[in-house]
Amino acid sequence: MEQGIFITFEGVDGAGKSTQAQLLATRLQAEGVLTCLTREPGGTALAERIRHLLLYTGEVKLAPVTEILLYAASRAQHVDEVIRPALARGEVVICERYIDSSLAYQGFASGNNIEMIRQVNAYATGGLMPDLTFLLDLETREGWRRVQERGEAARTDRVEAKGFSFQEKVRQGFLRLAAGERERIQLLNCSGRTKDELHQRIWELLLDKFPSVLTRKEQEKGGWL
Repeated sequence: MEQGIFITFEGVDGAGKSTQAQLLATRLQAEGVLTCLTREPGGTALAERIRHLLLYTGEVKLAPVTEILLYAASRAQHVDEVIRPALARGEVVICERYIDSSLAYQGFASGNNIEMIRQVNAYATGGLMPDLTFLLDLETREGWRRVQERGEAARTDRVEAKGFSFQEKVRQGFLRLAAGERERIQLLNCSGRTKDELHQRIWELLLDKFPSVLTRKEQEKGGWL
């Protein structure tokens, strides 16, 4: 069986990663392509428990190395239990956030050692990297506005609580990553684009890089995780 395709969505909070990941998964599934839609931190029962600890247990002050290792532990379980098996079945795996988020948030924005984070995550994932990453770039002020509006209806997580200046550092970190890996990371300006316009551009870029993706038709029922 043909090996699957691993696609990730990255960007600052409020950039629309969840929306675009869902739109792409829905379109692929409508085309009969086996698709696994997942997210980080999370994606498995254990990883979701770690997600809650990382994002919502405010009374626990995490040491920087603890935070890095918890994200890596969640990712290790996610890769072993969900991502690698789906790829082995020939599925298109779409994941909201992956190693680039650890580099941007815990590395560039938090001032921790970038190479150490790379090495920890390389060990945690067995060196698995995405085949294609869509980096949704949004002006920090606009992203922050969206986060604040969303926060009125839902609790603010630990990362969002770090504020505007932290989000700006995250954005700059993502841009540095994109500049260093132009082949893998597709930088998409979200400003002034509707979600449908952005989705169409993502679809075009996917077909350009993987023109045979639509030949991956379902051979049996299933496909959604």
